[in-house]
Amino acid sequence: MTVLDARALNRATLARQLLLERAGLPALDAVAHLCGLQAQEPQEPFLGLWSRLRVFDPAELSDLLTGRRVVRTHLMRRTVHLVTTDDVVAWRARHDGMLRQRVLGVYRRELDGVDPDELAAAGREVLADGEPRSMPELARAVAGRWPAAGPRPLGEMLVAALLPTVQLPPRGLWRTKAGARYALISSWLGREIDPPAPDGSDPVGQALVRRYLTAYGPAASADLRAWCGLAGLPGAVSALREELVAFRDERGRELLDLPDAPRPDPDTPAPVRFLPAFDNAILGYHDRSRIIDDAHRHLSVAGERVVLVDGRVAATWTVEADTVLVTPLRRFSRTDRTGVTEEGRAMASFLSGDESDRVRIAASPG
Repeated sequence: MTVLDARALNRATLARQLLLERAGLPALDAVAHLCGLQAQEPQEPFLGLWSRLRVFDPAELSDLLTGRRVVRTHLMRRTVHLVTTDDVVAWRARHDGMLRQRVLGVYRRELDGVDPDELAAAGREVLADGEPRSMPELARAVAGRWPAAGPRPLGEMLVAALLPTVQLPPRGLWRTKAGARYALISSWLGREIDPPAPDGSDPVGQALVRRYLTAYGPAASADLRAWCGLAGLPGAVSALREELVAFRDERGRELLDLPDAPRPDPDTPAPVRFLPAFDNAILGYHDRSRIIDDAHRHLSVAGERVVLVDGRVAATWTVEADTVLVTPLRRFSRTDRTGVTEEGRAMASFLSGDESDRVRIAASPG
């Protein structure tokens, strides 16, 4: 079985994630291709798309949100993702059990004795008038029936697990700060979520496997599970195995992939890219060594924005007074510094509406 080293996996990941070469896609198609973008920080998807698309106007993504073509919802790993409406309708029911278990993993003691079906029915009754509500408002509306549980556990169980909800604009619009208000998917989209297959098969799981490999492969089953949070996909993988190809990584893990998916030459040059906080190019794997050193793995869950140099995490970045501030994690060569400066200037211009292209790079460590 062919062994793919870290550099080969890195270049494949960059190609699938639209980071090796910016794509000429509309924002909607990019969101679909990426299986959604991590979005608990509302402005970060704009940065992620800017780094991936040749032409990106942030108003395009805002219009998709207000036009109900994309939504913000709790989905993969119980984190807020920006996904297309077609995908949330198709995928939401398949994530139901995982979402419940993850909320219970945090609030099992507080929710002891709370019947989930009764809680879901109470929540639906409150939202039946079609009025969006914040999580605290929804929790307070039902808390009288379960006073011992407390509003936070009740609210999180309702909006992140029991009820298929979305966060409504203006939250998530470009340069807009707004609290999270929730509505049922059926109310906001005028569509019910697709029910599970009645025959016990798992077409949605199989679709998730294919879509994941398209945007993240080659990858191991553990990587797939780390991305979506679903434990029950071995059957879907088994059902598709004959149409997939297999490799091994340097650790001996089996990696699966679609036969015709891009796997570029490991020596393909990789441009500097600025990634937003919690980008799935990093979080979408159990083994993240293809893109980030183990010594810096904590950055991927700490909400740090990172810079890719030669395809790997080499710096963090922030913005202060319309200036992009870059902090290297290793020594930069002159070529590295030039590439980071050029891309940083472009990012500064994007974020400031062309009013600033200032970049400051801190001294390299050591």
